[in-house]
Amino acid sequence: MNQSEKMLKFTIPKGSLQSDVTSFFEQAGLKLRFSSSRDYRPSINDPEIYIKLLRPQEIPNYLIGEDEFDLGISGKDWVKETNADVEEILDLEIGGVRIVFCLPNTWENVESMDDILEEFHKANKTFRISTEYLTLSLDYVGNNKTYKELYGDKAPLVITPWKTWGENEKVKIFLSFGATEAKPPEEVDAIIDNTQTGSTLRANNLKIVDVIDTSTALLIANKNAMEDEWKREKIKDLKVLLMGVIEASKKLHIFMNVKKENLEKILSKLPALKRPTVSELAGDNNNGWCAINTIIKKEEFLNLIPILRKYAQGLVVHEPRQILPLEKIK
Repeated sequence: MNQSEKMLKFTIPKGSLQSDVTSFFEQAGLKLRFSSSRDYRPSINDPEIYIKLLRPQEIPNYLIGEDEFDLGISGKDWVKETNADVEEILDLEIGGVRIVFCLPNTWENVESMDDILEEFHKANKTFRISTEYLTLSLDYVGNNKTYKELYGDKAPLVITPWKTWGENEKVKIFLSFGATEAKPPEEVDAIIDNTQTGSTLRANNLKIVDVIDTSTALLIANKNAMEDEWKREKIKDLKVLLMGVIEASKKLHIFMNVKKENLEKILSKLPALKRPTVSELAGDNNNGWCAINTIIKKEEFLNLIPILRKYAQGLVVHEPRQILPLEKIK
C-alpha cells in the first residue's frame, strides 16, 4: 500500500448519538465538518480517515469482513443485539441509556414481567411486545421463571415484515422500526426500549417495570483491520486521543502558591495523578513561597477545600481538555 492510499474507514452513529460523538471528537482535536444536516459523509481534519454516518443498529455488522469499515462507534446494546464478531477497543462513557421493559400506567397492580404474564394467561389473551431488540427480548422473556412455568421451552412468536418464527402464539414480539413508545396500548401491550431520562416514556403514559440492561457508546474495530499493521497503529493513535478526553472529564488541573513552611501540610493531604510539581516562585527573594502544580480527581476537590483555604493562596482550577495516557497504549 502506498502512503497516499492509506485510509482508515470509520463509521459513526447517525441520530441521538451524533451530537455526543461530534462534541467528543472536538475535545479530542478531531473536527467534523458537515455540509448540511443531511450530510452522511462529513470531512475530518485527518486526511487518513474517511468518515461515514450510519444508524448505530447497523454499525456492528458493517465491521465484519475485509472490504467493510475498519472502525466504528455504536452502543454496547447493539453490539450485544447483533452478536457481531468485532473487537471492543474502548468504552467512550457517553450516550448512556437503560434498556427497559415498560407497561401502560393503567396496569396499576402489575409490577413485573411475571405479573403481566400471569394476568394474560388467566384471561387467555395474547401478550404482545414491541421492540427493536429482538435478541435481547427473546432472551429476557424466554428466561423468565413464570414464562417457563406457563409455556416451557416454546419460544415466543417473533414477527417481522420478512419473517416470522417461534412456536408460542400466546406471546408475540413485534419488530419496531422506531417510535416504539407510541405503540401501546392499541398495537401492543408492552415495549422493550432504550431511554436516557424516561421523559418520553412518561409522556406516552408508560411506566418502567424493569431495567434489563445498560449501555454506553463503544469504539469497536473490524478484526481484519487489527491484523493490518498500519491500521492497527492508526487505531491506537485514535484510541489514545479519545482516552484523553475520558481521562480529562474526571480530573482537575490545579495551581496554587504555598509558603514553604506549609508545603508538607498540603502535600500530605494532596492526592495527585502523579507526584505534584513543586517549584520556587521566580523573584521570590527568599520570602519563602513556592508553587504547586498537579492534577487531581474531580471527586476529591471538595474535600480539599478546607486545607487549601487554610494554607494555600492564589488557587487556580482548570478543567483539562485532554490527559493522554500514553503509557497505556503500547
